Amino acid sequence: MKSKVEIIKRPLQQTGDALKKNAWMSILESLVMIVMGVFLIAWPTVVIKAISYVVGTFFVIKGGFKIINYFMVKGREDFFNNDLLTGVVTVIIGIAAFVLGENISGIFRIIVGIFLIYEALVRMNTAIKLNAARINSWRPILIMSLAMLLLGMIVTFYEGAVVVLIGWIMLASGLISMFSDIMFIQHVDSIISKITDFVDKAQHEEN
Repeated sequence: MKSKVEIIKRPLQQTGDALKKNAWMSILESLVMIVMGVFLIAWPTVVIKAISYVVGTFFVIKGGFKIINYFMVKGREDFFNNDLLTGVVTVIIGIAAFVLGENISGIFRIIVGIFLIYEALVRMNTAIKLNAARINSWRPILIMSLAMLLLGMIVTFYEGAVVVLIGWIMLASGLISMFSDIMFIQHVDSIISKITDFVDKAQHEEN
């Protein structure tokens, strides 16, 4: 008969591998943020225009598909089908993105700020869990997450944040995020080992 440690060891290892995979994906996202930050610093107007065109194209195409779907598939048969209305509104949003051009930076600023706040809260939660597992690196991760939270709040609520400043904040936040994820990956095995040891100790006490 397998012991409790043997029973939970494989699922724990799978959980550890999943955590590492998610952390590596987060590092990739951080690298994208860093690159975008550099581009915003170097070519602020060009990048914002490019973003507005990408967003505009996406919504126009999506809206177009909705309108086509209404007339070609369901529109005349489904009384409750809202594809026509959804498609028209989506196309209007896409056209508005094209028209706004570089003036879309205000909306872009809020989106970036909210994203940074969310990422900071996730890393604060990670730091709390590392502290519960008695992993010493929880303090620097918590400090980095608080710094990231501050940067996110600046971008979100400071209306005077120009595109170049947003770029610098994205660059700094990307670096903070990447380093905190690297530190987390280094301690995943320790966390899994501590959980396994705890279960092993509890089983010995029962016996």
